[in-house]
Amino acid sequence: MGFIQRLVIIVIGSLLCLIGTSIGLKHNYGDALKKSILFFEGQRSGKLPQTQRMNWRKDSALQDGSQIDHTLFSASQQVDLVGGYYDAGDNVKFNFPMAFSTTVLAWSVIEFGKSMGPDLKNTLDAIGWATDYFLKVTSVPGFVFVQVGEPYKDHNCWERPEDMDQPRISYAVSKDHPGSEVSAEIAAALAAASIVFRKHHPDYSTRLLQRAREVFDFADKYRGSYSDSLGSTVCPFYCDFGGYQDELVWAAAWLLKATKLHYYRDYVNNNIVNVKNIGEFGWDTKDAGINVLLTKVRHVNNSSYSPFLANADRFVCAVLPESPSRSVQYSKGGLLFRPGGSNMQHVTAASFLLLVHSSHLRKLKRKVDCGSNIFASPKRLRQLARSQVDYILGHNPLNLSYMVGYGPKFPLRIHHRASSLPSLVNHPGQIHCKEGSTYFESQNPNSNLLVGAVVGGPDINDSYEDSRADFAHSEPTTYINAPLVGALAFFNRHRH
Repeated sequence: MGFIQRLVIIVIGSLLCLIGTSIGLKHNYGDALKKSILFFEGQRSGKLPQTQRMNWRKDSALQDGSQIDHTLFSASQQVDLVGGYYDAGDNVKFNFPMAFSTTVLAWSVIEFGKSMGPDLKNTLDAIGWATDYFLKVTSVPGFVFVQVGEPYKDHNCWERPEDMDQPRISYAVSKDHPGSEVSAEIAAALAAASIVFRKHHPDYSTRLLQRAREVFDFADKYRGSYSDSLGSTVCPFYCDFGGYQDELVWAAAWLLKATKLHYYRDYVNNNIVNVKNIGEFGWDTKDAGINVLLTKVRHVNNSSYSPFLANADRFVCAVLPESPSRSVQYSKGGLLFRPGGSNMQHVTAASFLLLVHSSHLRKLKRKVDCGSNIFASPKRLRQLARSQVDYILGHNPLNLSYMVGYGPKFPLRIHHRASSLPSLVNHPGQIHCKEGSTYFESQNPNSNLLVGAVVGGPDINDSYEDSRADFAHSEPTTYINAPLVGALAFFNRHRH
């Protein structure tokens, strides 16, 4: 047997392993969609509404904004910073990943909202819970509040958000202590949400868009990283490793989509050269998302050749299993894998982008050329995305759903304070900082089911230890779920 024949057999075998997860398997994508959105109610901070469905969670952090770090924020008044989301299994409000999650939730509605059915309203509520908060954090001229809570002290405790007795210091960036990445990401979230609410709540949409423009101007005029301004307050938790240039272009792209103004078109065209990590998309790196988004924004580039479309194709080739320029790994069970913790964030983000780009390619009636005679059709992109979603939902070597509450077998000991500790309903007395340690160390399942939460996922060998201590694999995050909402909405309507 010749080398070429052996290579063909290897490639075909790998493809069958990677895409076979979707063959003959039927998942209830509508049920998974409903649960993926419900998860955000479990992450809510502040005064919970009467419509709250995850009712083991109660009001928390009702004094946020009353304690302010005055080393960067000179004013003496208090600011109402109640609301927003806890990003993961802790009780800090990190506005950088929160804003990214909000932007992607809004994008999911823009692309696939018609496929959400009755869950569209719940998704709009999830977006609005964040944007109401972002209007608060940007309400003081010349400042943007970027975080509430002290990470080191918070992570030293294992307590319910309803019980928090640690300092809730609020941190802001300003012209003298800039934070372009987090400010621009908040601007992107507000702009994307303004598009979503334009039909449903036009006055609110107008307010969001106006604030988005103001915050973007602030982020662009006073350039600098919040990692430098705030140091160990945000690092290494959500330190900006990729620089702020991508967030500025990302925000401008969303403002262009929302306003169609030439100013933002010119800004994108003049600054897209700073966007170089074509194969990555997540809370820290927006590059691939920028190009996929801009392929669908008309008249963004004056030339007949669109570098955005070419770069979006390069993203596809960076994640396609059979591509000669692939930059990610795949487990034997077929899961996309990048080094580092919380791998499912990469899986869901890539799957969402593949589906958005596949829809555009289908309209253009074209395929992606990855070289070496490898062409990816829109169908192939959807096939790859579905294999990843199905893996999450349980079609994997462990037959384990990585979404809590979906399927017969799912993680029971997730790294999540509120879920692991008894609710106020069952334990009305306060559980202080260190008193929760016994629950953390227990081998019992979590007390409360955080339905819809998707954990960090298995390792490269498809192994998963259901352990709270193994936070890199057992902790859920908003930025894992946000792109998954869009992907599940797509498959809720398009089964193939």
